[in-house]
Amino acid sequence: MFSRNLTIAALFVILSVKTMEYNPYNIPLAYLITFTCYGTWLHGDRRGSVDSKHNQFGTPFLEEDTQREQEEYKQLKHSPVYLSPEQRASITQSIAEVCEFRDWKLWEVNVRTNHVHVVLTSKDPPKKILRDLKSRSTMNLRSSGLFTQERLWTRGGSGRYLWEEDDVEAACWYVREQQKTNQQ
Repeated sequence: MFSRNLTIAALFVILSVKTMEYNPYNIPLAYLITFTCYGTWLHGDRRGSVDSKHNQFGTPFLEEDTQREQEEYKQLKHSPVYLSPEQRASITQSIAEVCEFRDWKLWEVNVRTNHVHVVLTSKDPPKKILRDLKSRSTMNLRSSGLFTQERLWTRGGSGRYLWEEDDVEAACWYVREQQKTNQQ
């Protein structure tokens, strides 16, 4: 149904078009939550990013800016965080625990070496979801001795609204299947 070469940017375009359609309840069926590990996806990165001036619906990602990326790298408090298989398994379990505790429906989760994708249904806004998922994951990693550095995650993250069943299906497919071909 979906192309194997679907990128996250292409998926966001598909989902963004649908978010403009009328929804009388203004409640999404689910969210595609994405957050990155500290220092692994800086502003100016060739993959694109958002900042305080480029974060509104419909605005383009920041373009590649090697100088900005290098300046941000110099300001890191410690080296970038890349997750080991043990850390990834712990984070996956933590996300499942939060979803069960909060009574959120977990559709898909995929913890990569430098970022996390989650598709879930919740009445809570994406900002709270992000905070809860990151907090529990960090707490579990620290308590098990699997993470000791100061920062694990970048600030913020992405919470895409999934308004229709097709949106949820596309996001789940992306998280489950497309990420298999991505080495990170």
